[in-house]
Amino acid sequence: MNSIRFPAWMSNLAGKGNALAAPMIIILLLAMMVLPLPAFVLDVFFSFNIALSVIVLLTALYTVKPLDFMAFPTILLVSTMLRLSLNVASTRVVLTEGHTGGAAAGKVIEAFGHFLIGGNFTVGIVVFIILTIINFTVVTKGAGRIAEVGARFALDAMPGKQMAIDADLNAGLIGEDEARRRRLETAQEAEFYGAMDGASKYVRGDAVAGILVTVINMIGGLMVGMLQHDMAFGVAAKTYTLLAIGDGLVAQIPSLIISTAAGIVVSRVASDQDIGTQLVGQLFAKPQVLYITAGIIGGMGLIPGMPNLVFLLLAGALAGAAYLASKRSREAPAQQEAAAAAAAAANAPAPAEQEEASWQDIMPVDTLGLEVGYRLIPLVDKTQGGELLKRIKGIRKKFAQEVGFLAPPVHIRDNLELKPSAYRITLKGVEVGSGEALNGQFLAINPGMASGELPGLVTTDPAFGLPATWIDAGLRDEAQSMGYTVVDAGTVVATHLNHLITTHASELLGRAEVQALLDHIAKDSPKLVEDLVPKVVSLSTLQKVLQNLLIEGVHIRDMHSVIETLSEHAMRTQDPNELTALVRIALGRAIVQQLFPGATELSVMTLDNRLERLLMQAMGAGGDGTGIEPGLADTIAQQAGAAAAQQEQLGLTPVLLVPGPLRALLSRFLRRALPQLKVLSHSEIPETKTIRVTSLVGAG
Repeated sequence: MNSIRFPAWMSNLAGKGNALAAPMIIILLLAMMVLPLPAFVLDVFFSFNIALSVIVLLTALYTVKPLDFMAFPTILLVSTMLRLSLNVASTRVVLTEGHTGGAAAGKVIEAFGHFLIGGNFTVGIVVFIILTIINFTVVTKGAGRIAEVGARFALDAMPGKQMAIDADLNAGLIGEDEARRRRLETAQEAEFYGAMDGASKYVRGDAVAGILVTVINMIGGLMVGMLQHDMAFGVAAKTYTLLAIGDGLVAQIPSLIISTAAGIVVSRVASDQDIGTQLVGQLFAKPQVLYITAGIIGGMGLIPGMPNLVFLLLAGALAGAAYLASKRSREAPAQQEAAAAAAAAANAPAPAEQEEASWQDIMPVDTLGLEVGYRLIPLVDKTQGGELLKRIKGIRKKFAQEVGFLAPPVHIRDNLELKPSAYRITLKGVEVGSGEALNGQFLAINPGMASGELPGLVTTDPAFGLPATWIDAGLRDEAQSMGYTVVDAGTVVATHLNHLITTHASELLGRAEVQALLDHIAKDSPKLVEDLVPKVVSLSTLQKVLQNLLIEGVHIRDMHSVIETLSEHAMRTQDPNELTALVRIALGRAIVQQLFPGATELSVMTLDNRLERLLMQAMGAGGDGTGIEPGLADTIAQQAGAAAAQQEQLGLTPVLLVPGPLRALLSRFLRRALPQLKVLSHSEIPETKTIRVTSLVGAG
């Protein structure tokens, strides 16, 4: 069959029609207030108003999250204006044509004035007042209060949510697009509750306006009927009062429905289920509650004078529902156990005789390992939704993107010898870090500018050694408002693991990883790799050069520059240290960018001229620098440490700029005492950068 294609102008016209919907509605509302409308048109609009209120209520019932119905505050305003416009239009018709009979303002108002209240205007007045009181003092007031508190809590929680989003982004769990979407959703949530707080005032004003309009219609109709149409007082009072009450009920019933929808939207707790599913699943899920209720209702049904049949039938229905719920709760565990037993039987190995020891009994040592106490098992158990597994995947991905090679997988196991909330991180079977993470609590870290103290277990951040406190979840917002950085237990472990992986990157780069890295590069540049390994340098020499770079925190993402530099100079020397120095010069721009992102002026420390000459002499005497006098070595370490601390206080990266021959010596010498200090040579600084010396080491 041939498909029907609409012309482009028709699609554009449909899009423009949606855009023109709002202006058309406003024009229509103004026209209803100004222009006289016939009774039939009023019937159409009153019917539409009732249908609109039912649509809004059902949409609210089936909404999963408040933001799924983000247009609700605007709909609340438009529906309120629609009712007020209909009140104005119907008032005009009632006062001008009311003397002709009950159908003067249309069939809808006549039906509400006669059939719903039996033509008794006293009953109509009472019903109208009751509906107005319910709408004004109960539903609308409660919904407005909930929206006000929700808006306040949403605004107070925004900083914490933003920090959580940033933490997930930094851990690699989410990307930029997802982080941007979550930030937008957080802002929209606060704006939604604020808009609902303001929009609820419209409904309260509508209830007050409904009362005033009805009273004015009754008084005005009485005056028009008696003075202009010579109607008797009783006839005029009955005719115009019934029309006014019918008009008021037509407006108040849709108003009450939409107010109920507003209360449902702002009062529901965030969940992945709609209201109906939540009500049935939570209200009728416990057999004990249903049995007790059936007993109470059945007892009331046995009291003489009570409607026994109704109470006993209801008690029987509740008892039957309780029996069915109890039966389902008993069958569910049995079905789960049967399924688990069948799966275990299918996967269970056949019994085998005891075998002799073999080489297969020797288990290889895991390159990276994470051992956890039993209370931390939910963090790493996939069946329990362990978030730490996702975080570790994100850490490895981020490490590969930034550093330049893929870290080995992290093998996770439980260790009953550890404390229940303790964990330890191993590198090639040896512990390199450990700590405690209290699952279910949050770690409030003091970055140095937090105000006040928090109740909880005082400790230190295991990754960076900052003072911290384990707090309950209820204190999270308070801690964030005091300037603390608040993270959960999974983030604590993930951050510590990320820090140790970055610190020991050189030890994670084995020959297998180097070969895998070369194979990856060879997919795009096979000739480049083929001409280097093993023709010019061996795999072990290349590994040593890359490890030297990683030891000093230099990323190896630019492997093309590394390979080209080695290909150029490896024919002259095979010394890994000399080759590393040459590669560092080739990577100078990337090294400076890593230490001074976006800066054109580099604030660095440097050596005093006399100290520089002494060290050059020591290099000549000892060859590798071992001829440095111990006293001089202590002086250099102390002055370099003081200068580095001064740089950090100024918010600058501590970098020591030295001549090329001294760079490797001083870097190796200062690395253990001052791991945060980076040593660069003059030849590694790009010509486009300006150097500003902030302090001299050895000037005293």
